[in-house]
Amino acid sequence: PLAPEYVLQVLAKEKPDGVLVQFGGQSAIKLAKPIAEAGFPVLGTQPRQIDRAEDRKEFDALLEELGIPRPAGGTAFTIEEAVATAEKLGYPVLVRPSYVLGGQGMEIAYSNRDVAEYMEIITRVKQEHPVLIDKYIIGRELEVDAVCDGEDILIPGTMEHIERAGIHSGDSISVYPAVRVSQRVIDTIVDYTRKLALALEVKGLINIQFIEYQDEVYVIEVNPRASRTVPYLSKVTGIPIIALATRVMLGEKLKNLGYGTGLYPAQDLVAVKVPVFSLDKLPLVEVSLGPEMKSTGEVLGVARDLPEALYKGLLAAGYSFPETGTVLVTVADVYKEEAVEVAREFAALGFKLLATEGTARALAQGGVPVEVINKLSQPSYNIADALREGRINIIVNTPTHGRIPQRDGFKLRRLAVESSIPCFTSLDTARAFLTSLGLYRLGKKPGILCLNDLPSGV
Repeated sequence: PLAPEYVLQVLAKEKPDGVLVQFGGQSAIKLAKPIAEAGFPVLGTQPRQIDRAEDRKEFDALLEELGIPRPAGGTAFTIEEAVATAEKLGYPVLVRPSYVLGGQGMEIAYSNRDVAEYMEIITRVKQEHPVLIDKYIIGRELEVDAVCDGEDILIPGTMEHIERAGIHSGDSISVYPAVRVSQRVIDTIVDYTRKLALALEVKGLINIQFIEYQDEVYVIEVNPRASRTVPYLSKVTGIPIIALATRVMLGEKLKNLGYGTGLYPAQDLVAVKVPVFSLDKLPLVEVSLGPEMKSTGEVLGVARDLPEALYKGLLAAGYSFPETGTVLVTVADVYKEEAVEVAREFAALGFKLLATEGTARALAQGGVPVEVINKLSQPSYNIADALREGRINIIVNTPTHGRIPQRDGFKLRRLAVESSIPCFTSLDTARAFLTSLGLYRLGKKPGILCLNDLPSGV
């Protein structure tokens, strides 16, 4: 296990000339400080700089010094402090513990009740660091992995997420290169990445996540280590990112390594990383996507354009594309207006629509033909009966309060998984599916890209 007790014993026996901590995820970089204090050289970014990236107050001060915006935020140890901070920021807010792996314990809160509920869950375990509360910006999330030698940076490529900010990056559909943002946004991302990498004295890898909202770019997270997107980016760009980062940590300079500096030119392809879930094997686990990571793997779709790459990726991830059938739509109030457009697209492809009362009212007002069906908790003929009869082929359901197993939404999403019915808890994912479904219905066969024709190293 990656714990000081075990790692330090191994180091004491092996007596290495240096230790690389950047390739073991969040658990490994948390060991940088105890390793250095035990007298072993940490290669690459130093523990002090890692702390500057991880510590909320220090990182906020650094961003202010560099003139880089981030969503407004605060910290809290108690429920009362958290509610006061959230009210000051304005809802919705993102509530999360400090120093966590995989978004563990993160939630989006829309009210004081949500904040109190999530804080009660988080503080069941004693927190050494304050709980972080950030203003939640509903924008487009983008991501870069970069190599820095302390003087120059190399950015192999930019990635954008299909799902809007608030979905964990490991659970989002990720697209290389970022194709739905302006050149101004890309230039800003490159500028912020360079400033942060040099200010943090990064030697090796850095992962930065951004939000683009109304053509403005905000930094939401910096990880001074390798991220899960490094293998994906290496494969589609042909750049041996791990090898370059290792050589940089051992003292070499990027300008001498053959790949240049700055943003590497995008390849003539679109690559889509699609998460794979094992929720059918994990009973009582919440199905809905959110800040806490739930996926257990990922697949890659590569094509010359985004629709075909999405089609390949979703197909490889195990999604089925029904010819016809019925779509159940039941969404939270905040998404009802947006759900009308998604439902209209399903109807245009020939699908019938079922919806619970509130959602059905919104769809009908938007001119979408829909049949009303009772919720699980309501008597008579309800969603459970329709599922048993095989009437429902696809479910679109956005959660209101996802953590409570007794609530209708939680039960519905679990029923979908246990019935092997596609269940979309993000309208963005549903749109991506519709794009692929449209290609499938047109009878378009996915093209084949020969590996030998792709960049060297792919």
